[in-house]
Order: sequence, then structure tokens, then C-alpha cells
Amino acid sequence: MSETILVIDEGTTSTRAMLLTLDGRCLATEQTELTQHYPRPGWVEHDADEIWRKTLSVAGAMVAQAGGPSRVAAIGITNQRETIVFWDRETGKPLAPAIVWQDRRTAEDCRALRDAGHEPMVQARTGLLLDPYFSGSKIGWAMREWPQLREAGDRLAIGTIESWLVWKLTGGVHVTDASNASRTALMALDGGWDDELIALFGVPRAALPEIVDCAREVGRTTLFGDSIPITGMAGDQQAATAGQSCLTPGDTKATFGTGAFVLTQAGTTPPRSDNRLLATVAWQIGGERHFALEGSVFVAGSLIKWLRDSLGLIADARETDALARSVADNAGVYLVPALSGLGAPWWEPDARAAISGLSFAAGKPHVIRAALEAMAHQAHDLKRAFAADGQDWTALRIDGGMVANDWMAQDLADMLHVTVERPHFAETTALGAGMLAAVGRGLFADLHEARAMRGERETFTPAIDEAVRERRLAGWEEAVRKVVGG
Repeated sequence: MSETILVIDEGTTSTRAMLLTLDGRCLATEQTELTQHYPRPGWVEHDADEIWRKTLSVAGAMVAQAGGPSRVAAIGITNQRETIVFWDRETGKPLAPAIVWQDRRTAEDCRALRDAGHEPMVQARTGLLLDPYFSGSKIGWAMREWPQLREAGDRLAIGTIESWLVWKLTGGVHVTDASNASRTALMALDGGWDDELIALFGVPRAALPEIVDCAREVGRTTLFGDSIPITGMAGDQQAATAGQSCLTPGDTKATFGTGAFVLTQAGTTPPRSDNRLLATVAWQIGGERHFALEGSVFVAGSLIKWLRDSLGLIADARETDALARSVADNAGVYLVPALSGLGAPWWEPDARAAISGLSFAAGKPHVIRAALEAMAHQAHDLKRAFAADGQDWTALRIDGGMVANDWMAQDLADMLHVTVERPHFAETTALGAGMLAAVGRGLFADLHEARAMRGERETFTPAIDEAVRERRLAGWEEAVRKVVGG
């Protein structure tokens, strides 16, 4: 059997495929950008057909690079979470746009459910809050507003991105893994699809997929020639948690991609939060679920993309390191990146971004520095919430595209006052999906053994003056209060 794993990493702004070896080396990668559609303010959509076509293309390129399907032992899939796809079981074609996790169109629906007193029940059952972020309210909205979904009747299939890709790869297997299912607000943390939650959001039960393990064979694809088993699936943040080997309760990772997501391993007992953090399934293997406590920040790398594409302040994200270093401090400038609301611990979907403290002393480098500083400031807000829930961080393992920026990595260590660890191979989301696929294929006994795929790391230790740190945190808190109206 070949020991090469094909990983499909379907993200928010791009889809890619990688070939990984069992010692964690990346042999090849292929990536292509995805189009995001913004039909109205606060709405974000994808074309599920585009996702499929481009995913099939990059995956096919990697199979060819491997030397053919016989050289690929298994496929692992990781994906943008909460994004929901609607398709026809008979034609395999999407029936509507995919509603992306960033979409805020159901803010009023969630507020009405919250005002009606449903949030305690939702949080107790799912570990989640009533927010447009999660898939349940998106599905309910679509069933009301898009008549073609109701007209499809029994032909309607609904699933998150990994579910859509497995359907297309296998020609009709309709499954979702437990980590992705736990992000819909329709699955009980300690069970399956929950009838009361399904009724609350107005979701057709028959259209939902079967919930399965994150590491097991769920089907096979013959689209590349010979049959290749699909043996690993997890949402991107849970995959990164596996890729960072956060296997012991208390182990914590932060991924800075389009958004920023911190997960702390919680073991086999679902955690509970009194500070508006989320409980989620980290992974399910052999029917046993491991859980995590999560804090979600909606805007991270997408802020830098906005500064580049919409404001034209930079031509390339790599400029931000030098610009931040070119000034001694932020000159009193703070940027609260609520471009699609504020996530944890605020959960303010109507909050809007703001740049405060501008003066003639401030220039482009100060605004760019403030944007990078916002990453550490948002992480510090989360750290306080985790500590209040009894899960303070003693160290932080970071990954994602943003953390290639050395200045930002050091700023995280300084502002969080913990050691920050960064792997040399930063694509830990793909690595985690590869680890799960290898376990599901029987190439490793479990995730502890699959740690052999994790490579070398480097560390950043706190080096900031405490008075400077406190001044920055105080300035950030004042800026956030203006945005949330508190």
C-alpha cells in the first residue's frame, strides 16, 4: 500500500490539495482561489459548483503528481465550517447559493429566538449560542426564502462543505463527520441530530446527512481512475487542533486564517462555558467523542486582505511585517476589525469596524500596525474568557497563513504573556486532516501515534515592558467599548 495521503483543504477564499507523507512532509500542493459573492451588506455566498470544480481540479493534479491513484493510500478532507450547501439528490446540482459561515442574514432570526428564551436550551444541548454564524438558522432562512428548496421535496440534500464534497466524490454517499455536525446547532453534543432543535430552526430532517466518525472509511472515489478510500474528515479548526497535537486536556492552539479560532482540548467530557465561549466536538474516532472549548474571531487575515484590496494601503500581505517594525508604537491608533460583527466573547453581529485614535502623528504604518495588534488584542479577550471558564492558557500553539509574520507572532507572546509555539510547516489544518485519514486507513493506531507526522517548531517568548502592555490593553478595551456600545 502507498503511504501517501491526499488532503483536500477547502477553505473560505481558496481550495487546495496536498500530498503528505507519513512523516509529515508535503510532497506537492496545488491551490486556486474561490469567488466570494456579497449580494447584500452582511450576506456572503459561494457557488457550490465552483467549489466542486476547483476542488476536483486541484485534487486531480495531486493524484497525477503522486503517479496515479494507486500511489494514494487515502483521502482526508478538511473544510470551512458552518457554510451550508443545498443540492438535488438526482442531478447532483446545487439548488441555491451556498451560505457562508461569515454570513449575517439571520441576525434578526437569532435575536428573536434569543428574546423568546431559547438560547439556554440551545447552549445546553449544542455548546453553541444563537448566532448567524452557525448553520441551523441559515438552513431555516433558506427553507423559508428559497421556494425551490421546498419544491425539491425528497430530492433535497443539505450538508456542510465536506458533506457536499464526499457526495460528489463518491456519487451519492450522504454523510457528515461529528466535528462539522457539531457546528450546525442541530446536533446534541452527546448525541445525534436533535428533533427539538431541528423543529426550532425549521430544518427538514430527511435532508440531513448521517453523522459519522472523523477517522474511518466513509466511501471511495473512482473519479481519478482506480478506487481511493476517503478515510478522514474534520472541520478546519478541529483538523488544526489534531495537526497541532492538542491531544491532552489543556493543550491550546490558535489558527489565524480568514478568521481566528482558538481551541483548547477538553477530553471526553463536554465542557460548559459561562463566558460565551463554545463547546464543540474536536473529533470522533471509534464512536468516542473528544471535545474542545472554542473562541471564534470572525476577522483576522480577511482584515489584511481588506486593507490590501479595498483600501489599497498595501500591495502584498508580506509588507505588514516591515511596516509594523518601521514605527515605535501605534501612535494611539486602534483598529477594531468588526467587518462582519464581533465574535467571542462579545457575540455582537451588528457591531461594525472602527479605527480610533487617528491624529496627524499617525500614518499608514500605524494603521497597519494597529491591524496586526488587533490579532493579539482579540486573542487576549479570548484568553480572559478561557481563564474565567477555568481553562487559562499556559502556552499557545499557532498556525495559519498570518503567523508567517514574525512581528505578529512575537506580539502574541508579548500581549498574552505566554510562550507561543509555531511549527515550521504552518499548514496544520491539512496536516490534521492527513493524520485523521492515516488513522482511518489503519496506517496509525490513533492520533497519539500519528504525532509522528508533526514536524519541528520554533518558540516566541514574552519580551514587552509590562507598563507598555497594560497601556495597550487599556486602549484596546476603550476602542472595543465604543464599537459594542458598552
